[in-house]
Amino acid sequence: MAYNISYPSGFLSQYIKQYWSLESCIPMEGEHIQRIVPNGLFEMIFYFDNKPESTDPNNLINDNIMLTGQLKNYHDLKVTGKLSLFAISFLPHGLSMFLDMPIKELFNYSIPLRLIMKDKVKQLEDDLSRADTYKQRIAIVEHFLITQIQMNEKKHKHDRIRNVINHINQAKGIVGIEELASKTFLSRKQFERTFSDFIGTTPKHFLKIVRFQNAIYEKSKNTELSLTAIAHKCGFFDQSHMINDFKALSGITPKAYFDNEDYFSDYFG
Repeated sequence: MAYNISYPSGFLSQYIKQYWSLESCIPMEGEHIQRIVPNGLFEMIFYFDNKPESTDPNNLINDNIMLTGQLKNYHDLKVTGKLSLFAISFLPHGLSMFLDMPIKELFNYSIPLRLIMKDKVKQLEDDLSRADTYKQRIAIVEHFLITQIQMNEKKHKHDRIRNVINHINQAKGIVGIEELASKTFLSRKQFERTFSDFIGTTPKHFLKIVRFQNAIYEKSKNTELSLTAIAHKCGFFDQSHMINDFKALSGITPKAYFDNEDYFSDYFG
């Protein structure tokens, strides 16, 4: 298996977390099951060979370029044969600056990019397919994204929401919605509507995802941390609260999640 990860150029780094690619080949008649959990980010994924099968009808991979919104809960992907993909991971507030639509319409869905951008996608797909190297693919998508950026009247609201996301990150999700609304000088109702338009889900659900991701991050940094210590450190009311959130977002308990040595926080990592 070959895995690459790179970071965007200076201008795009305010919107994009990273680029990554994966090349793998499952032995004939074999399969790999990958659990996908909410990570607070958006993914635009370009598939060049076989496409995984999803257990969630809302997240079927039925085109070569797929865009995934904020997730409500988990689903599984079954990978068979040759998997070759290139992906863009957008920061929570980043994707909204490239699409002329409320991002909440993507909530809990993976959809073909061509349904949103139509004519522009064919050329992008052709260019990426012809690219010989990972670096060439990065250059192609960066050129594409820069031409797509929406700098007009969105910019003012985007800056407000970006500041809110920075505050959430600093607080690791341990912050109240009223406090967040006050930082935007909006009423709570106005804030929740604006937040959902730009981030793709409600503030309450997003904070839940961030606390979940932080629990994974803290455990990955210190595997000796007990579940009780993680629950206290990451802002859960108690261990039962953490267990309920883990079950809702990952389908399993924290203990079962951490028994798998392959855990990693996409959000804080």
